[in-house]
Amino acid sequence: MHDDIADPSSINWSEAWKARQQHRRAADDPAIWDQRARHFRPHATHPYSTAFLEHAGVLSGETVLDMGCGAGSLAIPLAHNGALVLACDFSHAMLDTLRECAEEASLGQQISCRHLAWEDDWEACGIARKSVDVAIASRSIATTDLQAALFKLDQTARRRCCTTLVVGPSPRYDARVMEGIGIDVAPSNDFIYAFNMLIELGRLPEVSYIVSPRLDTFDSLDEAVADYSRMLDDAHAHKLPELRSYLADHLLDNPHAGEPGGKGKPQGALRLDHERTVTWAFISWNPAGA
Repeated sequence: MHDDIADPSSINWSEAWKARQQHRRAADDPAIWDQRARHFRPHATHPYSTAFLEHAGVLSGETVLDMGCGAGSLAIPLAHNGALVLACDFSHAMLDTLRECAEEASLGQQISCRHLAWEDDWEACGIARKSVDVAIASRSIATTDLQAALFKLDQTARRRCCTTLVVGPSPRYDARVMEGIGIDVAPSNDFIYAFNMLIELGRLPEVSYIVSPRLDTFDSLDEAVADYSRMLDDAHAHKLPELRSYLADHLLDNPHAGEPGGKGKPQGALRLDHERTVTWAFISWNPAGA
């Protein structure tokens, strides 16, 4: 007997998710992503995107809903491979950047863009039930109602749904740096909630993993401190001097300065002495009626 082990079926995973969101930093709003959009031009397919597409197995000629599409890191290669993509995002600037990239790649006829948020009434916005073959959401489910988001993907797709959620600490944090200044970073493990919600929905989710490196480079110590200080909440604001000292000790000259870097920006003159990686759980399932 193992009476001390909690029964997962006794947990209301949707309510547990909502309760957890009350203690987490709010997701970035559209204005923040609008400011970032100019740096998100997918000139080449990132290793993460390549891995996601390999797992997704979208077929040429299929229709795809790409929810939280950003500037097209998945929509562009999907269209190149013959898919018809409905690319949706809550950032107007991201969609504008995607349209420009699609036109530059002569893919404007294969990618349609629509302004859409997770909280919107999708059917009222023209996203009909069972209107696409595959619905995907890559690293983009940032909502207080995860169950509703998964259900919307499930209701929209005919053949397959795919999403990625973080394993371990949130990608907002560099756990090694935080630990170096005496801050414990709790694991997020968002995928556990999604997996169990899908079980509750009567689906049979499959899980695999994508390990994605993060290339953090900077042009100065001050730039690095400004970037990493966003990882400090109010309770740890007093750690800023320790953060500066840690970064000063762990920044090295970057031999690839000026070369293409993350998010379309050239690499800076300095880099950290360790590689930061984020592990994503790739969750796929057959939707209702598949």
